[in-house]
Order: sequence, then structure tokens, then C-alpha cells
Amino acid sequence: MKTNSIKKFIVKGLAGCAVAAAIAPLASCKEEIDESNLYTFTGETIEDYLKNRDEQFSSFNYILSRIGYDKILSAYGTYTCFAPGNEAVAEYIDSLYDDPVNKELPHNGMTTRGLEGLTDSLCNDIALFHLLATKVMGVNMGNGMTIKTLLGRDINTSIDSQSGALLVSRSSKVTSMDNELENGVLHEIDHVITRSNMLIAGEMGNQESGYDLFTQALKLTGLADSLSNISTTDFDKVDNHKNFYVPKKCELGYTIFAETDDVFAAHGIHTIDDLKAYADSVYGHCADPGSGWYDYARNNHIQVSTGNDYKNPWNTLSMFMRYHILDYKIAYNDLVRKCNEVSKVTAVEYYETMLPYTLLKITRNSNKFRINRWVANSSLTDMVAELGTAAMHPVLYDGIELVGFKGQVAAINGYIHPMLDMLAYEERVPKGVLNERIRMDDTVLFGEMMSNSFRGITTAQVKALNGGKSGSDGRHSGCDYIRIPPRFFKYMSIYNGDDTRFYYFAHTDDGWSNYQWDEFNCMGNYDFAFRLPPVPDGTYELRIGYTTETVRGMLQFYLGSSSDLSTMKAIDIPVDMRIIPANNADLTPDVYTGWCNWNRLDDRGVESDANMRNLGYMRGPLFYTFQSNPARSHPQDLRRIITKQEFKQGDYWLRCKSVIENPQGEFHLDYIEFCPENVYNNTRYAEDMY
Repeated sequence: MKTNSIKKFIVKGLAGCAVAAAIAPLASCKEEIDESNLYTFTGETIEDYLKNRDEQFSSFNYILSRIGYDKILSAYGTYTCFAPGNEAVAEYIDSLYDDPVNKELPHNGMTTRGLEGLTDSLCNDIALFHLLATKVMGVNMGNGMTIKTLLGRDINTSIDSQSGALLVSRSSKVTSMDNELENGVLHEIDHVITRSNMLIAGEMGNQESGYDLFTQALKLTGLADSLSNISTTDFDKVDNHKNFYVPKKCELGYTIFAETDDVFAAHGIHTIDDLKAYADSVYGHCADPGSGWYDYARNNHIQVSTGNDYKNPWNTLSMFMRYHILDYKIAYNDLVRKCNEVSKVTAVEYYETMLPYTLLKITRNSNKFRINRWVANSSLTDMVAELGTAAMHPVLYDGIELVGFKGQVAAINGYIHPMLDMLAYEERVPKGVLNERIRMDDTVLFGEMMSNSFRGITTAQVKALNGGKSGSDGRHSGCDYIRIPPRFFKYMSIYNGDDTRFYYFAHTDDGWSNYQWDEFNCMGNYDFAFRLPPVPDGTYELRIGYTTETVRGMLQFYLGSSSDLSTMKAIDIPVDMRIIPANNADLTPDVYTGWCNWNRLDDRGVESDANMRNLGYMRGPLFYTFQSNPARSHPQDLRRIITKQEFKQGDYWLRCKSVIENPQGEFHLDYIEFCPENVYNNTRYAEDMY
């Protein structure tokens, strides 16, 4: 152990983003955190810190000692500990013992009131829910984080808008942050971090905030039973001699966007019959021949039921409920990630719901999240290299505002996000809200990334999950990536076993030129396919965003109606991801892609963009930056136009097959875009460069 003479000062001033270089990079800084009590490094371990302040932390340390974690936190390692004081522990134990709701397990299994009444199982759950296997500083948590604990379940951090205090899972305020110690960091908190042991439907019925009508509808439609899955281990074992982190199980989860009883009442809905009548009014004619606007249901001649067969998935009440549910779990802070976008743009995400082949759109605007906000002429502009003027972008529908982080309800297998208005897949969604360029990050294509808390994970967290080891695969040596096992993703098929090695490259700073910083990277003589997100009927350009590298490979794209190879047809010519556009000083366009430095052109690259499109390429967007410069200015940031064709709302699978023999060849996936014809071929406006 180092002596107390070794000191490290932890810098104050998160509000101004003035942090020491030793602290992890700051993505953004928007709200102030109260940092009235920071700690100077003294050479203690986490256990030393607790033990040396016995009058404050003896109860929490007792819980740690019951499961042997006092010894672990005395030894070498890297941890984060959220430490509740004795009063907080006593208050929590009383709440467990006096719990009036859990009738099946009296006193939550406690034998007596007090510390000694805790079972070993309860001690394990409490202790591990307050510990992380990596070091997380306050500067990172201040921007909102979802973090996997040693219990394997998530906690969420945010800033209290009133006090500026850092909150952990809504109810626990950090009273002393960034106490940096020999084996990690400790944050003192004023309440025990509470966790739910109920499934999402049960947790909704247990909420005092009023979800009675929504809960009734979940049970009536049979969806309450459908939301009971937690995890599966049914995927192939991976030969991991390269020592990357490989998840041993795939957690499942759900997200519900829910109206409270008060919201229903504001719309004259007081009973289940009222709700059924509302659902009839929205969905009763959505699949009518000719006039129906739910393309998938109309195209497939689906009979929508307005009867009382509520468990029929095409009953209007069931359809209403299914559009509220995602079959993967997303915490409030992660609904629209804040990464490397430029300040002038509005960030959005698109998510597929349990109503077959439908998307909902979530917009982050002025620190508020809204569902299905509709702005006229989205993705179009009447200017050059700028967003359109305000006059061409009136708001046609403000969207449904979410209550916010404090309204979030966390269950053992998902999250509930209350809304302030009614949500439905009504006609304006496919015809207006989604009639724009749809850009989706790689991780949003696979719900398992979110359910397993992998999306946006840091390299340090991956290394901690991997027991401190780093992997090596060809040129990637000593790296902290996630090796995705075959069959881990429901909507991915790998056709040639270990010849296709699929990785998630976690990253959280400006070191890579990627949308939302991270990427998927596939190595080997790969041959795999993934299901594309569903879009309303129309003619679209399908594009893929990637960065070029000399170590990448060459591939052929195929498009099919399923993962069955017999449905796949080759589209486009093979794409060589090894081609790095020449950045010629004399502005001569690159011979392969047509790229040149648009900033130095009098027309800001308009004619050059057209020439690139003729070659099947586009520059990266102005939307996000790489090392403070827009991706559009980075020659290795490219978009490939894979196909231009009609898409029907339904199943499409994109196959990616290496066409050169190279065990170390790489395929890079950053994001995909569906761009409708009225955007890329508009007769009045131009597609914006963002």
C-alpha cells in the first residue's frame, strides 16, 4: 500500500467542466452538481475508508462482511462503492420489515427487525447493488448514466433540477463524491439504493402513482404474462481463446410507455370499456383496403377485431397496448443518447415496438423527451450546408412528452416511462412523423444491446466484466471489446460459424469517428445477415455508414425477405471498405468515391455531392463530429448507397458476405439510413447535409 504522503487532489467545479486530466473525458456538461464535500486521496482502500469511519458506515460494512466483501474491498482491484450511512441503512431495513405490499413474503424474508434479521441473500443483494466493477467518477455520472452493478442489474444517475445534486436511481443523493481510494472510488449517499424484485407488469400494478387502467388492459390482453421473461442462455458456446469478454447469458427485458389514470381521465377514459372504445376509434379502420394507413396490416389483409377477443393480437385493444411496449429495456437517460452531435441539431432515436413492424420516434429537445414529434419538411433544407429556415419547419404535432427521470419506474426486467398524453400508431405517424431520413445507430438495431446494458458501455467497464483481461485478434491487441456470441441477437444470422467473429467496440470519447462513438466490427471471412428495421411503405435509399481503413475487407451485400439464404439477392456491386479517399490539395475528386474537401469549394460541396452519389457514395453527415470537426469533413467517413428501391412495411434482411480470403479482414458498421424518395429526390428542397 502507498503511504499517506501520496496525494491526489480531486478538482472541484463540474459546473464549469474544469476537471483534472486524471478524470475520464467529459462528453458534455449541462447542469451543475453540488460538490460541497470532495475528498483528498489518502491511500486508504474502500474497506479502510468504511472501517475508519465506523460511526458512519458500520451498518453497511456489516452487510458487506456477511458476504465476505469486506475482504474483497480490502484487496487490490478497481471498484466504485456507493456507501449509505447508518441512518439510511436503518431506515431501509425498517421499510423492508414493515412493507405492507409484499404479502407473499412477510417482512421480505427478514427474521427480525434490525441488521441481524437480514438474510444472507438480502445482504448479498443490498451489497452488490451498491458496487460497480469499475471506477466511475462524478463527472461521468453528472451527464446521466445507466451502470451495471455487481448484482448484474442497472442503476441510473441524474442531476436533480432543483438542488443540482447528483442522484442515484431517483431517491439516493450523493452527499460526498469522488473519494478516490487505493482500489477505486467511493461516493457517500443519503439513502440505500432501492431495487425492485417484481416483474414489469407486477411493478406497474404496485405503483401508487395510478396505473390501474393500464394494468387492467395488460392483464386483459394477456400481455402481462408475455412480459415475464428475464433471461436465456440458449446460444452457441464461443471459442474464446482470444480472451475478449463474452457474455455468458442474454438478458431479456421490456420498456413500457404508459398513460397514468389521470392522463386517461383527461381524455374522458375512466373504464376499460372507455379505453376499448378509444382503441376502436384509432385502429378500427387502419387496415381497410385502399384507405387503411397501417401498411403491414393492410398489405397482408389482416382482419382487425373490435370485439372482446382481447388476447387476439389484432384486437384493437391489444394493438393499442402493443404500440406502448418495446421488447427490450431502456432507462430514461438512454432513450436518446447525448454523444457527439453538434449543438444546433435535434437528437432523435427510433425504436421498434411490439405492434408488428412499427416504429416510434423519440426526440430530445430542450432537455425534454417527446414521442412522435412531427416537424414539417424534416431532413430537408432551403439553405446550403445549414439546417432549413424556421419558416419551412413548422411544428405540426408537438409530440407526447415523457414525465422525466423522476417518473421512471424500474422493475427487475425493464422500465416504465409515464407520459403526459395519449400514444397511438395513428395515421400521422407513418405518413408524417416517419416520413423523413431515418438514421439508426448500430446498437439500436439489436434490442439485446440495450437489455444487457452494453450500448454505450465504456472500455473500462468491459475490462472489468472480463476480469481485468484484454483480448487480441489480429491487429486488435490488448483491446477491451465485447465478443458477440452466435445466436445472441434474435435478428442476426451467422452462416459460417467461427469464420465470422462479431465484436462490439465500446468507446466514449472523440477517439474514433463514429456516430454515437461506438461501432460493430466483424472480422474474418465473414458471412452474416441482420434484419433491417421496418419502415412504412415507400421508395427509399438504403445507406450504410462506415469509416474506411486499409485493414478492412471487401464485401457483397444481399437483400432478402428472411434470413433464409434462398431469399437473398445480390444488390449493388461489391464494396471495398479499404479504399481511403484521397484528400488532394488541388481539390481533384478522389477517383473511386468522388470525395474532396467540400469546405474549400465555392458551392460548399453541392456539385461534388451529386458526383459522389453517381458513384454510390455520400460524405459523412454534419450531424456529429470527430475531433471537433464534422464527419462530413473527414475523408474516411463515408455513406454507401446500397440500394434504391420500394420497401414494404415488413421483413427485410441484409446479408454481408466477404468476397476476399482474409482471416483478419474487417467489416465496419456504424449506422444505417432509410431515406425516402421525397427527401433525396425532392423537387423544391434539398436533403440537408446533417
